[in-house]
This record gives sequence, C-alpha cells and structure tokens, in this order.
Amino acid sequence: MKKNTLKIRTRLVVAFLIVICTPLFLIGVGSIIFTNYQLNAIEDYYNIDGEGIGAFSNTTKLLDGLTQKIHKEILSLAKYSPESLENEVMLEKINGQLKDKYSFLLVLKDKNVIYNGSTSEDIKGIYESLKNFAYTNTDGDSGYYITGKYLIKQSDFTFSDNSSGMFCIVTTIEKMVPEVQNLLGGIVLLVIVGMVITAVVMTTWIYKSIFAPLKQLKKATHEIREGNLDYSLNEISDDEIGDLCKDFEDMRQRLKETAEERLQYDRENKELISNISHDLKTPITAIKGYVEGIMDGVADTPEKMDRYIKTIYNKTIEMNRLIEELTFYSKIDTNRIPYTFDKVNVDRYFSDCAEELALDLEEKNIDIRYKNDVDKSTIFIADVEQIKKVVNNIIGNSVKYIGKDRGLIQIHIIDAGDFIQIEISDNGKGIAQKDLPYIFDRFYRSDTSRNSMQGGSGIGLSIVKKIVEDHGGRIWALSKEDEGTTMCMVFRKYQEVKL
Repeated sequence: MKKNTLKIRTRLVVAFLIVICTPLFLIGVGSIIFTNYQLNAIEDYYNIDGEGIGAFSNTTKLLDGLTQKIHKEILSLAKYSPESLENEVMLEKINGQLKDKYSFLLVLKDKNVIYNGSTSEDIKGIYESLKNFAYTNTDGDSGYYITGKYLIKQSDFTFSDNSSGMFCIVTTIEKMVPEVQNLLGGIVLLVIVGMVITAVVMTTWIYKSIFAPLKQLKKATHEIREGNLDYSLNEISDDEIGDLCKDFEDMRQRLKETAEERLQYDRENKELISNISHDLKTPITAIKGYVEGIMDGVADTPEKMDRYIKTIYNKTIEMNRLIEELTFYSKIDTNRIPYTFDKVNVDRYFSDCAEELALDLEEKNIDIRYKNDVDKSTIFIADVEQIKKVVNNIIGNSVKYIGKDRGLIQIHIIDAGDFIQIEISDNGKGIAQKDLPYIFDRFYRSDTSRNSMQGGSGIGLSIVKKIVEDHGGRIWALSKEDEGTTMCMVFRKYQEVKL
C-alpha cells in the first residue's frame, strides 16, 4: 500500500514554509482577536470609547480617561461641599479608589499639603513643583503637568473659609496602561503557543513520514538478519525512503529466491548422488558377479565365457553413460557446455542417426523407421555431437519403457515453413497426463518404482531440453497411456542472406 506521495525534498520545503507561516498566521489571527478584546477592555477602563488603538498615541488623554470619573466626583465635592476635602475619612476613601488607577490624591490649602495619598519619597519633588503653581480664583480650573515619572491633574477650588485650595490627582507613568502590558504579554504567549503547536504538528508529520518507515526498515533488516526472509514491507511510501524500501524488498525477494534455489539445488544434488549411486551399484554388482563366475570357473565353455564378457562389456558401457550424464549435468549447471555449431544437412544427419541405431535396436526386438518430408537440401545450424546426444537420450528412454515384445520407434522430419519439426515416437506404455508437464524437470520420475528397476539418473530429459533450447529450438511431448509417446522438436532452417 502506498502513501506519502511527496518527496522528502518537497516535504522539507513544505515543512520550512509551515514553520515560518504557521506561527505568523496564528500570531496574526490571535493578535487580531486578542487586541480587539484588550482594546475594548482599555476603552472601558480608560473611558476612551471609539478611540481604538489611536488612543495610545496621546498619553495625557489616556491617563485623563483613567481618572476622569473620580476627578469629576472630586470637582463636584469641591464645588458643593469643599469642607469634605478636609475630611480624612472622605479623602482616604477617594484615595483608595485612585490606587486602583495607579494614582493617588494630594490636597493643598494655601500651598500647604493637608493630605498626601502616597508614601513615596519621590513625592517631595512634586511638593516643590506645586508651590510654584499659580492659584486661580475660578472654581474648577484645572491643568495637566508631567514631572519626572508622574502625570499631575491639578484643579483649584475654594474652601468654605474662603482659603485657596488645590487638589491633584497624581498618576504614575511607569505603571500606566497595564492592559497594554497584558496585550504584549498575550502576543508573546501567542508566539510561544504558535511555535509549540507548529513543532508538535511538524514533529508528528516528520515522524510518520520519515522515522516510522525507517523504524519499519530497521525491523525488516533485523528479521532478515535472523533468517526470516518471509518478512515483507507492507506499506511503502512513494518517496526516497520508499525507493530504499523497494530496493530492500527486491533484495529480500532475491535473497529468498536464492535461498530457495540453494535448497532446491542441494536437494537435487542429494537426489542425483542417490540416483547415481543406485544406478552404478547395479552394473557394478553384475560385473562383480560375472567376474567371480569367471574366476570360479563357472564360465567353463567358450559360449559362456563369451556371454559373460559381453555382459561385463555392456555393463561398463552403462556405467560410462551414467558418468557422462553426471559430467554433462555439472556443465549444464555452470553453463559450460562445449558447443561447436556447423551447417548440418537435415535429411542426411537424421537418416544416419537412424541407421546407426538400427542394428542395436534390432537386437532388442525394436524396429526403427525413418521418414523425411523436407527438401533434401534443407540445412539447420547445430552441434552434431550434442544433437546426437538428444536423439540417443530420447530413443534410450523409449527403449527402457517400451514394454512390448516387438517395439517400434519412428523418426519423422516435417516441413514447418521456416522451421523443421522432428518427431520421435514409440509404441510404448506412454506417460500419464498428470506427469506430462513435468517430464523435462530435473530428477522428475513419473513412476519411482519402475524407474528404480530401469535405472537412470533422472536428468536425461532435462539435458535434452537444455541442449534443444541452446540451439534456439523448442521441445515438448505428446503421449497416451498404453499407446506410446511422441517427442517433438522444432529448429529454425538455415537460410542464406542474399546481398
């Protein structure tokens, strides 16, 4: 199953853009929402409705709004009940309200401070400044002054005894606008939250898209190291790591195939050794018996001696054939079959083969017939020795399993256009349909018990197939039980190229 279609390089670019853009987006959206909320709170707190963020450009107006309501209340007291501004309890109450606004109250009478709402020593400088303030005779006159780190809102009034009075609301500039500080703090917090969220998202994404496949690849490597070649990578992404996983999976498949081939090769070699050992044991036992008969004088007549010697000779030929098959099999496995290709006349070659085999087959009560349907000048490219091995091997199998008092083997050459088709048929026992697809496999025996009696390494037809295919040909078999078998081979005709 495929997933993560983005390449790692693309993902890194996307990750970089996300790391840059996501915090900015979150900060932007969060700042808008948080700023609007804070500005509404500031407008309510400082009585600057509708001013918005522009109010921060006018500090005096901002601070005036902060204590404006209390200032109006004090003005009302100064106008209608000036004696209350000499009441300690009233002044403490008003000062308590101002403390929440980062301010305090000063009340002067004839330039003498009669109430100080602050305990700070810095206020001494304010006293000196206030001594120089001019009193006016107009009730309610007020002014704004900034001295040091304080903003002073000053108003004149007249006490009940007609003495000059002045009250000042002093606001600490250093502690002004805490909501603005909260706004800045909130923005910083948004930056941190945005970066944390981005980091979590990116870490999760990178882990799932990069580290998770690497972890799976590591597990697969461990499994293969432990010899489990069946462990496969199910989820393969379509990126660089996916390419690595695909190569790893290909390697695993090849290792598995190689291991299976090796096991199969070992089984085949063991079977070959077993077959050859069995097949060699039979003629050796026979030779030993006949030699002992000669040594013990059992062959006491010239006829018996001749029969014993001929039997020994035939058994040595059989042993030699088995050894040649074994040698040829080793050459097949290493692709070192020595071929010498020549132009070969089809009719002349196969008629000679039939003639050479006729005498030997006649002794075994088997007739051989040859028929040619191609032009007598037809040529094909072949190694005469190896093709003869093919013909002898096929006919040798027919002789083994013909199973009749009078056998018949036919060699028929058919014209197939650009090809020649050679059919070698017999009237033997035939091959069962279930076995027919496997007869060219190495060591395959359709009837183990029968083959054991008849002998043979089980590699004869696999050698035949190898040689035919190395000649660019094709071979197959047709058979019916109790009627016989036909081996069909096809080779391309040789044609001169005219320039």
